[in-house]
Amino acid sequence: MKLLDLPSPNHAPRPAGTAVDVLVLHYTELPLQESLDILRDDARELRVSSHYVLAEDGTAYRLVPEDRTAWHAGRSWWRGREALNATSVGVEIVNLHGDRHDYPPVQVDALIDLCRAILARHPAIKPRNVVGHSDIAPQRKIDPGVRFPWKTLADAGIGLWPHPDAPPIGGDVQEALQRIGYAPPRDVAPAEIVKAFQRHYRPRRVDGIADDETRSLVAGLLGRIEPDRIEAETR
Repeated sequence: MKLLDLPSPNHAPRPAGTAVDVLVLHYTELPLQESLDILRDDARELRVSSHYVLAEDGTAYRLVPEDRTAWHAGRSWWRGREALNATSVGVEIVNLHGDRHDYPPVQVDALIDLCRAILARHPAIKPRNVVGHSDIAPQRKIDPGVRFPWKTLADAGIGLWPHPDAPPIGGDVQEALQRIGYAPPRDVAPAEIVKAFQRHYRPRRVDGIADDETRSLVAGLLGRIEPDRIEAETR
């Protein structure tokens, strides 16, 4: 992976004593140069940035040092915490067409290298805390999209993938999704939270319906996170 420094002025100190424990993956939906210009522009009314931008050819641009807060997550929630900029590293991945075009293999390979390096520097980022922008901001965001290779990353040790063929979890699916990390359905419609989960783990059909297949995937993911509890619930 080729790594180039291209500093952005848009960053702030991390709060004292803060552990970086979340990795957030985005897509730009804009070309590389336009993305870099926006993420490095301090004259905009709403200044934004990310720690890295990953080009389609696999070149990574480092915009903000990992020990500083970049402004990429916005209004966000994961595992009971809001405003995740302070505790996260953000990677913007150049993809022009969102859910219409696959990520090229050279870019995916470079992303795996980049993520592995980030995780090595921040051991507090557990596999369950490798998320997409849509996971932490349901209804508001859909990136990195349904074509993002989440399973390929999980197979490479980056993030989690559900146990296959788990029995569907019963009860309140929203409570189960909160145990994974998703926001409670207060300011976000329940179906939008289900869609965020499906976008990550069942991208071929994102409909917001907590059917048996979705519930099986929820159970399979919880089986990775809390195996003793989920075994009792799905007997």
